[in-house]
Amino acid sequence: METTDAFTGLDCVDCGASFDAAAEHHTCPDCDGFLDPTYDYDTIELDRETLAARPFDSLWRYEELLPFTRESAVTTNEGATALVDCPDLADELGVERLLIKDDGRNPTGSTRDRGQSVALTAASQHGASDVALATTGNGGQAAAAYAGRAGLASHSYVPSRSSFSNKAMINVHGGDMNVVGGRYDDAVGAFEEGLAENEEWYSVQSFVTPYRHEGAKTTLYEIVEGLEWEVPDVVVYPTGVGVGLVGAYKAATELQKLGLVDGLPGLYAAQADGCAPIVDAFENDRDEHESVETPDTICGEIEIADPPASARVLEALRETDGGAVATEDRDILEAAVQVAQHEGLELAPSPAAAASGVWELAERGEFDGSETVVVVNTASGNKEGDVLRSHLMSQGV
Repeated sequence: METTDAFTGLDCVDCGASFDAAAEHHTCPDCDGFLDPTYDYDTIELDRETLAARPFDSLWRYEELLPFTRESAVTTNEGATALVDCPDLADELGVERLLIKDDGRNPTGSTRDRGQSVALTAASQHGASDVALATTGNGGQAAAAYAGRAGLASHSYVPSRSSFSNKAMINVHGGDMNVVGGRYDDAVGAFEEGLAENEEWYSVQSFVTPYRHEGAKTTLYEIVEGLEWEVPDVVVYPTGVGVGLVGAYKAATELQKLGLVDGLPGLYAAQADGCAPIVDAFENDRDEHESVETPDTICGEIEIADPPASARVLEALRETDGGAVATEDRDILEAAVQVAQHEGLELAPSPAAAASGVWELAERGEFDGSETVVVVNTASGNKEGDVLRSHLMSQGV
């Protein structure tokens, strides 16, 4: 494998065992726990000046903090997305600064490109011929795109309620798509059956592969660097499985270990009222979630009733003095519309949960006026423009 110098292998977050990344591809063979890439940070020489001298062209500019070399990466120049100042929204919310990290500008229109770039690089280096996953939509589109780039076949299991755009583009990228009736949990069940029947398939499922949160962590690197190494007070992620938050927490601790920043940002999970297992667990001081029996939200990308790594997500929130917030669908859709109309930025319904969550936090009096707040937009609004327009029409617009 073409790995970076500081990458030392994979550690199980549950039992603590260590493994050679060339030998282990997915979960811990001892306890089936999640594996996490590890690094010898003492060997990494990376400072602000070095990064400032590099082109802001892709997530692979942070190569020293990734498992694989830039030369070996399966990449379409994902990452390096805009961090947009929104002063009018800041005034409305009563904070010092409000910025939107617009990851909807990634090649397939979502932040999932970051994780799939790293995961498909791993699959390629492990000699895979086929990759597979269950997905609410964006992850499958990204997997199909990067699998095509790597010359691999992809197999996506998608709930029938996934957006037409995602399903169409999975096929356009050459992916094999299996539409499953029901919701995401049903797609996971069908995916697991497919994986059991096809031993040659290589899973790029969140937290089954150790690498998707490694790509996701680069979002926070870019946020902090874009703020000239000032750590924001609050970073709000729309949250389903929680890959973004787990990656962000790892990124924040890595920047601190390297002496690039002094503190950690407060990480917040934003969900929809109709499916908010992370928010419920956080508010009730539990270490893990309780599965939502009947999820019901228009935000299909984050409608994850049974997130597999909730303990790691909750750890990220608590260790950074962050929080969790859930809002109703109509408020989420309205937040997307308001951002589009007043700031010109396009948020799909699911990531608009983060914007709606910030409004809710402001109404609760959580801010004192001095904060820098970052909302992470994980998917372009044009993926589900029909849903946003339908909301407008229901309001008589």
